[in-house]
Amino acid sequence: MAETLKLQAPSAGHWAPAVVLAWLIPGGGHFLLKRPGRGAVLGISVLLVFLLGLMMRGMLFQPQGGDLLTMVIYYGGFIGDLLAGILYFLTVWLGYAQPDMAGHVHDYGTKFLVAAGLLNLLAMVDAWEIATGKKD
Repeated sequence: MAETLKLQAPSAGHWAPAVVLAWLIPGGGHFLLKRPGRGAVLGISVLLVFLLGLMMRGMLFQPQGGDLLTMVIYYGGFIGDLLAGILYFLTVWLGYAQPDMAGHVHDYGTKFLVAAGLLNLLAMVDAWEIATGKKD
């Protein structure tokens, strides 16, 4: 009789705490998974990119309606900013969110803020892969 190989997905209770912590505190999921070196590198990288974006007076996106392109840009940017976790929430709560200004430096700062969130997304995926055993 042929046996079928059954692949079971790991339960959410196993990987969810690491992924949520990785989102809230950049690098935190890796510390929870006993990978402090990788967690420190990721956390410092996300923090530096985010702080550089703030120092360049980049704006944080807010969801905005309108035509399709405007919605994609503003909702996408908002999600990118939100992925920075606690850094985003502290920035908004402490009033460091800048208005949209014209200028090259401010535009680069806005891109840096979104890039910090996207880098944290990669850290979340890495934490998920480690927690599920797909990666060491």
